Amino acid sequence: MTAFFNGAYRGTPPWDIGHPQAEFVKLADDGRIRGRVLDVGCGTGENAIFFAGLGTVLAVSGIDASALAIEKAKRKASGRGSRAAFVVGDALHLNELKQRFDTVTDSGLFHVFSDDERALFSRSLRSAMKDGGTYFMLCFSDEEPSGWGGPRRVSRDEIRSTFGDGWKVDWIRDAKFETRFHQEGGHAWLSSITSV
Repeated sequence: MTAFFNGAYRGTPPWDIGHPQAEFVKLADDGRIRGRVLDVGCGTGENAIFFAGLGTVLAVSGIDASALAIEKAKRKASGRGSRAAFVVGDALHLNELKQRFDTVTDSGLFHVFSDDERALFSRSLRSAMKDGGTYFMLCFSDEEPSGWGGPRRVSRDEIRSTFGDGWKVDWIRDAKFETRFHQEGGHAWLSSITSV
């Protein structure tokens, strides 16, 4: 999987839209992005760099398995004078960061995991979150047509079944996932999930 993403970042992949996802901008406008923030599967860093400019955050880190994506994120952050920090790492082993976060965001990572990886990710994510911290996840929904290819579609039930013990699913709502393929945005779920 890492080889696939490194290959994608040799160019501009369809999910690298050159600005933060609008759904996360709305969450920030509502004051929901706060404290120590981790953007998991951060890609080239647009969301993390945006979060680092908010007055509600203490620190922002981005993690991605693609070394090429992280290299691009670091260059962007430096060029924009952003204090966001970026690291190459595995989302299935977030305990290796040896940090705990108040807010974790995920723009298009969850929907690339297999069923087994989802269970691993849930445990990994919990290890990196403070009690009462919030995970905001944006993923393609099962309402998105499958004809154009793209990643696996996710149902509400799949989200709820992944985040059971140790979690509280606050809400799952209709959203749009911006890509270079979708003029209007793809059908997505935006979820708020609290570690308990």
